[in-house]
Amino acid sequence: MWRGALWPRLGFPLDESRDRKKPPRNRGTGVAMNPFSNLQAFKISITDHVATVMIARPPVNAQNSTFRDEITRIFDAFHEMPDVRAIVLTGEGRNFSAGADLKDRPDVTRPGAFPRHNRLVRAGFDCVMECGKPVIAAVNGAAIGAGCVLALVCDIIVVAEDSFMSMTEVEVGLAGGVRHVLRHFGQSNARLMLYTARRFSGPDLYRMNVASACVPQDQLLATAQGMAAEIASKVPLAVEAAKRGFTLTEYLPLSEGYRYEQTQTAALSRTEDTREAQLAFAEKRKPVFKGR
Repeated sequence: MWRGALWPRLGFPLDESRDRKKPPRNRGTGVAMNPFSNLQAFKISITDHVATVMIARPPVNAQNSTFRDEITRIFDAFHEMPDVRAIVLTGEGRNFSAGADLKDRPDVTRPGAFPRHNRLVRAGFDCVMECGKPVIAAVNGAAIGAGCVLALVCDIIVVAEDSFMSMTEVEVGLAGGVRHVLRHFGQSNARLMLYTARRFSGPDLYRMNVASACVPQDQLLATAQGMAAEIASKVPLAVEAAKRGFTLTEYLPLSEGYRYEQTQTAALSRTEDTREAQLAFAEKRKPVFKGR
């Protein structure tokens, strides 16, 4: 793992021929800026098109303003990096994330403090949901409150057997997370979770179909990275289109959602990677994708 040591490994610009924004540059020098420099709350590593993002804010990986600024910067950068095709999000130590740092709450006496705070909190979750690359949450321990929500905004959830999720807002006089919980939990269990602050263990989450896999702690990261590698082996533009389909059609009527997906299929059929995938299938060889 590195804190901001990846820039030389990534070799920007990655592919200027793609219809994507080029990496930000320092106007004074014209040199590409490293979006992962000086990270305080995360560690990043990238291997074979799979990025691993590790929350590293001891002792419990609580979320504060620095955390939110950095996670937004990280996932916005991954969104535009063609060399990254799938992402694993996990926590360092015994916690995935124990939630919002209560020492970082807005000052209720300051006009405008809560709207600004709430907007930044949403951005810290939206950047994961809106990132064009699939994100796998590898929940290694406690995922509480905002930490639970952070896992729930990922595309796929893998949990360790000794991990748990809980929403403890009612214990500290706060509210939030209901809508995110309802995306994954049934109505009764969602209410039980929110009204009681009860913990749901890794096996509970797997049984309730919240998690796709529940494995021993020492197998968690490898399991999540294996899933990410499988995703990374597929046609990159098609995977991005699939994620876009999940994000944009979630609340659309069936007919409108499917019609949107058909437009994506038509667009993909004109890409080099789709032609390469079909040719490689016919020739029984491994495809080589260029991201265009």
